[in-house]
Amino acid sequence: MNTPLLIAVFILIAAGIAAAVFYRPKKPRRFESLYTDALNAIVRGDSKTAIKLLREVVKNDTNHIDAYLQMGEILRGEGNPHQAIKIHQSLTVRPNLDDTLKIDIHRSLALDYLSVNNLIKSKQEAQFILKLEKKNTWALKFLLDIAERERDWINAAKLAKDIQKITQQKDAGKLAQFQVYEGLEKLSNDDRPSAKKCFDRALEIDPNFGQAHRRLGDYYADDRDLINAIDHWENYALLDPSNAGNIFSKIETALYDLGRYSEVEKFYKRMLDKNPENLDALFHMANVLEEKGERQQALELLDSAMDKFDSSIQAHLMKLKLSITTVPPHELSQQIDNIIKLISDKEESDSH
Repeated sequence: MNTPLLIAVFILIAAGIAAAVFYRPKKPRRFESLYTDALNAIVRGDSKTAIKLLREVVKNDTNHIDAYLQMGEILRGEGNPHQAIKIHQSLTVRPNLDDTLKIDIHRSLALDYLSVNNLIKSKQEAQFILKLEKKNTWALKFLLDIAERERDWINAAKLAKDIQKITQQKDAGKLAQFQVYEGLEKLSNDDRPSAKKCFDRALEIDPNFGQAHRRLGDYYADDRDLINAIDHWENYALLDPSNAGNIFSKIETALYDLGRYSEVEKFYKRMLDKNPENLDALFHMANVLEEKGERQQALELLDSAMDKFDSSIQAHLMKLKLSITTVPPHELSQQIDNIIKLISDKEESDSH
C-alpha cells in the first residue's frame, strides 16, 4: 500500500475518533438539572426548596449568574432586601458580562433599593440601564413611577413622552395629567400664573381631560370669574360623570350667586340627558324641585328611575324623604322596611 495513502487513512481515522470523543452529546451536568428543579420550585411557590437548590447550583458553578439573580429575587420577595442587595451587588464586579446580563443585574438592584425606599440608588440603577440600552422601556417606566412618587411632574411628563415615542402608543390623557399635577404644585407654591398655564397646556394636549377643566373652574372661582368657572366645571361634569358629584354644590352656589336660579335645574337636566344613571345628578335635581315647592314632581322623577336604582339605599332614603308629607303612614312604614332589608342584605354581603 502506498505510504502517503496509508498516512492519509490514519489521519482520517484519528480525526474520526477525535470527533467522536469531543463532539458526542454530553450528559447534562447535575447542577443544571438542579437549576431546573429550582425554577420549578419557584413556580410552585416553594421558595425554601428553591433557595436550597440554587445554593447547591452556585456551589458547583460560581459563574451561574442566573442562579444568583434568582436567589436575590426570592430573598427580596421574602423580606430580606439587604441580602438581595449583597448578592446582586457582588455580580456587578464580574468580568466579561454581556449587556443583557448587566441589564438583568441592575434591574434587580433597582428593585432591591426600591424595596428599602432608597429612591436615589434605585434611580441610579435604572439610569445605568439606560446607558447600556437607551430605549429600555422597563427602565423608563420605572423612573416614571419614581417621578410620580416624588411629584416630579416635569420629569414625569418627559419620561412619559419618551415611553410613548418608543412604544408608538400615544396617550394624550397621561401627558395632560402630568401638566395638571405640575399646575397643582405651582398653586401650592402660590405661583398662580404658572399654574394656569399648566392647566391650559393640559387642555391643549387633551381637550377632553376632565381634571384640567375642574382645576380651571376652581382657578376662575378663586378670581370670582364665576361665568368661566361654571363653564369649566360643567365640562368636567360632562366628561367625568362618575366623579361629577364633587362639584355639583359649587355649580349650584355659583349660579345662585349670579342670580341664574333657573339654570340650576337645566344643568341637572343636561347631566341626566347625558348620563341617566347619574345618581348624584338625580338627587340634586330632586332637591332642586323640592326647594321650588314641586315635591310631587320630584317624587315622580325619583319613581321613574327607581328600576335602575332599586338596590340603592340612598335612592330609597331620598324617596322616603320626599314621601313623608305625601303618602299615608302604612306606605312610609313599608318603605322603611325595604330600607332595613337593603341595609341587612348589604351587611351580610360585606361579611362574606
